Amino acid sequence: MSENINPEEVQKVLSDVEGQVDTVSAENLAAEPAAVEAAPAPEEEAAPAVSEAAPASAEEAPVEKADSFADKTLAELSDLFVQLKDSAERMTRSKEAEAIKSAFYKLLSKLKGESGVSEDGESSQSNPFEAVEQNFKALYADYKKERAEFNKQQDAQREENLAKKQAIIEELKAIVEGQEDVSAQFPAFRELQNRWREAGPVPATAFRDLNDTYQFYVEKFYDMVKINRDLRDLDFRKNLEAKEAFCDAAEKLAENENVVNAFHELQKLHEQWKEYGPVAKEKREDIWNRFKAATAVINKKYQAHFEGLKEQQVDNLAKKTALCERVEEIAAREITSSGEWNTLSKEIEEIQAAWRRIGYATKKDNQKVYDRFRAACDAFFNRKREFYSGIKDSMNENLEKKLSLIGQAEALKGSTDWKKATDQFIALQKQWKEIGAVPRKKSEALWKKFRAACDEFFAARDANAGGENDFYGNLKAKRKVIEDVQAYEAVEDASANEEAMRGFAERWAAIGHVPFKEKDAVNKAWRDAMQDKFPGFSAREQRGGAAQARGGRAPRSPKDLLIEKYNKLQQNITTYENNIGFFSASKNSEPLIRQMEERIEEAKAELKELEAQIRKAEEGEA
Repeated sequence: MSENINPEEVQKVLSDVEGQVDTVSAENLAAEPAAVEAAPAPEEEAAPAVSEAAPASAEEAPVEKADSFADKTLAELSDLFVQLKDSAERMTRSKEAEAIKSAFYKLLSKLKGESGVSEDGESSQSNPFEAVEQNFKALYADYKKERAEFNKQQDAQREENLAKKQAIIEELKAIVEGQEDVSAQFPAFRELQNRWREAGPVPATAFRDLNDTYQFYVEKFYDMVKINRDLRDLDFRKNLEAKEAFCDAAEKLAENENVVNAFHELQKLHEQWKEYGPVAKEKREDIWNRFKAATAVINKKYQAHFEGLKEQQVDNLAKKTALCERVEEIAAREITSSGEWNTLSKEIEEIQAAWRRIGYATKKDNQKVYDRFRAACDAFFNRKREFYSGIKDSMNENLEKKLSLIGQAEALKGSTDWKKATDQFIALQKQWKEIGAVPRKKSEALWKKFRAACDEFFAARDANAGGENDFYGNLKAKRKVIEDVQAYEAVEDASANEEAMRGFAERWAAIGHVPFKEKDAVNKAWRDAMQDKFPGFSAREQRGGAAQARGGRAPRSPKDLLIEKYNKLQQNITTYENNIGFFSASKNSEPLIRQMEERIEEAKAELKELEAQIRKAEEGEA
């Protein structure tokens, strides 16, 4: 398209356009935001970036910014681009070219906006800027194409330079490794250095390895010949100072009590040592021996440290193995009560705490011994979970039984057959006591519901008491008996006291029922009074005396009473142990559990005493 445009016609179009619109001053252009820039034509593409491993031989021209061309017209910007495009250094002025292009499209966009021309005008009549825009676009496209070709040539040149430098390295290697007098090869060495510098830049990906290899052989050459001694000796002195500092640091690390940290810091010093070149030949062995001696001290301490750790780990393995055996023995025991489970659980927890205080075992055994310990603990707690799961099932059965008793009590509470219903309620209460524990969260609510049904019936019964069921009269009579007991003065004649005790018991037994709500209180007052006056009195003797008063059988023998008391204690121990199982589910039940455990211990001690008393009673009967 540029071939059809005459430059003189372009200038005429620019003059006409600039006459139709207000002149835009340089100050106004400078005030425009730098980001406002006309987009390039659709077919326009960005020029490929130039990547160089080393600076180009030609210096880049000073970089111009788009704002520095803000006072230029479209014609002036086109002329500037033509001048740049025709200059010998145009390939090194790519940034300036981009700045001119940015300023051109920025001004073009502004002029279009001020003249009401849309960005996509299709004809010269509707878009008076089309000719100048197409001309600039053609100029830029030619420049971009030439720039791309230039970059391609630069890449090819770098590949060629790479091959040249690789060949130079091979020649330098041959000089260094040859059998001839190296000093005689110095002219050839100088010639290679000159060729290396003249070869120019190489691809960035090969620059570092290539340069390192070249420097390696150059240094090796200088190390083999006695030349440029002053520069080499200066380098040797600097290297010596650095390596003496490394020796000082290593010797200080040898005094560090933190052996592991000192060892790691020593590794860093060794890495830094390698980064420095050689020192003078006469000092190389001494400086290295000094550094090696400090290194040996640290290494020896490090080795001793880990040997000590290994011994400790062997000891830790033995301790952990012993703990495994303890837990395995506990997990294999036959455990039948909640008390035992809780006691052993505490012991397991103490063992686990001891395990955590022990350090690591040997590396090859550490995981194995941990797996063994974990398996033993899991076995114990799985069995405990199964035990309490069985208790839970039992408690659920008891729950159903107590719900059934509540239903019967609520159905019976409205009965007016006072005698029959009273006996039935007493039977229900007895069954309630014989049923084991229920889930703790429901226990209180169930008891209140059952007690409410009982209270409702007995309150109604007491309110409707007749002559033969004068509950309050009976209460008054029983209180009188209690007062008489409290007023009794014991005598020295034991048989007389025994007779008095039986008389009080017969009077008490002959009195009928009292109001239900008063029953517990009056019975307690009766037992307290009798036990105070007659130490040998018991509830069973009371019932025996009452039976005699009604023509029943005589009281049981002391041996029978001891056996009954023994059996009752065993039942109590079972109840306490079950209670511990219920309490263990609560976070705040530790005081209750301790109380239950104390009761169990007291009951067991009393069992032993009863066993001795029973054996003594049996010997007396023989």
